[in-house]
Amino acid sequence: SKRRRGGGPERASKFVLVVAGSACFMLILYQYAGPGLSLGAPGGRAPPDDLDLFPTPDPHYEKKYYFPVRELERSLRFDMKGDDVIVFLHIQKTGGTTFGRHLVQNVRLEVPCDCRPGQKKCTCYRPNRRETWLFSRFSTGWSCGLHADWTELTNCVPGVLDRRDPAALRTPRKFYYITLLRDPVSRYLSEWRHVQRGATWKTSLHMCDGRTPTPEELPPCYEGTDWSGCTLQEFMDCPYNLASNRQVRMLADLSLVGCYNLSFIPESKRAQLLLESAKKNLRGMAFFGLTEFQRKTQYLFERTFNLKFIRPFMQYNSTRAGGVEVDEDTIRHIEELNDLDMQLYDYAKDLFQQRYQYKRQLERREQRMRNREERLLHRAKEALPREDTEEPGRVPTEDYMSHIIEKW
Repeated sequence: SKRRRGGGPERASKFVLVVAGSACFMLILYQYAGPGLSLGAPGGRAPPDDLDLFPTPDPHYEKKYYFPVRELERSLRFDMKGDDVIVFLHIQKTGGTTFGRHLVQNVRLEVPCDCRPGQKKCTCYRPNRRETWLFSRFSTGWSCGLHADWTELTNCVPGVLDRRDPAALRTPRKFYYITLLRDPVSRYLSEWRHVQRGATWKTSLHMCDGRTPTPEELPPCYEGTDWSGCTLQEFMDCPYNLASNRQVRMLADLSLVGCYNLSFIPESKRAQLLLESAKKNLRGMAFFGLTEFQRKTQYLFERTFNLKFIRPFMQYNSTRAGGVEVDEDTIRHIEELNDLDMQLYDYAKDLFQQRYQYKRQLERREQRMRNREERLLHRAKEALPREDTEEPGRVPTEDYMSHIIEKW
């Protein structure tokens, strides 16, 4: 009986060593191999078990493009008390108005934006001083022009904020650009209906290389004050209609192609330069969302900026034509008119899905590791007291009080 009783601590020690060794091995394995597993390969195909990470997984979804991990990681140290500024590039008819209201009314902040009834703009100050952290329609207004594009914003925003908050000139600001994209056919039809009802954006500046386009460079599509009542055919027939490929134009650096001077370079080269520039700028943005995926857009924004929304985003599912009766031939024609936007959206959608998948995958791995560590620690703690009860006199001094408390 003495030998049996004496073997207890040895067995306990061996068991604890095995458990501790297993825990260390799993931690080392996760550190070196975990974050890089199943994140895509040059072939671009998603492993089948990745699909369950989506809220409503598409069993037919496959990655189309290869993106390195640095393009998928979007976890920024946004410092609202410092000099960081979120700049919202609002493209027409992409759901930007709703998203813009989310930014000023629905983010959980230490000092919420001050939105008063009857006023179009809200005051969004930093928690520690009277200086804005958000550059958007509902916070600073159209300070760089109505629906200013990437070319305008990047050249205008710093100067506008310097004039608004001159005291901040001591420290350079860091700008985080964000935007929303939408399926090009849906967006185009939505813009047509908006224009048909009498809306115009004729006060937009379209500034590029220090000047606005001449009437010859950007002729109007209509005579009079607006284009209300225009048919879809008339809308499609205007060769100067900025609705066509709007998303590419508003995200590209127009200085690369001579701004609105169509004779600057051949059309085919111009189109390719615009598309590649739009892709590059989109990748470089801190965040972009997709109108068709509201919950995923909310998820990625929250984890990118470490900010939380108070109420969840709502997804309003509708047909691609948005309630407009359009035949297949017309849809194909709209796709042709928006060929650059179609290519950009295909690219953006894949990047968006991969970023969402990467984030969810990482979170689930981390949660599994936490659960595993907790189980291992629990088992290690369970092993010691059970053996020690046979020889209570050998309880180590530093564990004496905790041992007594557990007993009590």
